[in-house]
Amino acid sequence: MRLSTRSRYGVRLMVALGASDKKGPIFLKQIALSEEISEKYLSQIIIPLKASGLVTTFRGAHGGYILARPASEITIREIVEPLEGDISLVDCVKNPGVCNRSGACITREVWEDMSALLSDYLGNISLEDLVEKHKKKRSGSVDDYSI
Repeated sequence: MRLSTRSRYGVRLMVALGASDKKGPIFLKQIALSEEISEKYLSQIIIPLKASGLVTTFRGAHGGYILARPASEITIREIVEPLEGDISLVDCVKNPGVCNRSGACITREVWEDMSALLSDYLGNISLEDLVEKHKKKRSGSVDDYSI
C-alpha cells in the first residue's frame, strides 16, 4: 500500500499547525514555504481536514488556520482517512459485496487483518507525538512557523 501525497502532505500540514498552535493562527503560505509544498495544493488538502473538524479557520489580517482540538486528541488515522478515504487495503474488506468470492476467499482474511493493524497503528499515534518529534528535530534551529 502506498499513501498518496495528499496524506503525506496533510500530516505535515497538521504537524506544522500543531507546532505553531500556541502562537495563534498561521497562514498556509507560511507552511507552504517552510515545508516546500505548493500553497495551491495545501489549500486543496485543508478542505477535507476542515470538513472533518480537525482545523478551524480565522479570516482577516490576523487570520489563518489552527487546530480545532488539541494535538493530543487528534490521531494520524483521523488525518489520513478524510484525505485517502477508507484505509482498508482492498475494497472487499469494508464492502464484501464488491466481490462475489468474498465469503469463500481465504486471502480476504489476510487483507482484513492487515487493514485492522494499519488502522489501529495510525489510531495509536497522536498528532502531539509527531509535533514533539518535530520540535526535537528542530531544536537549535530557527522556528519555521514564526515568520
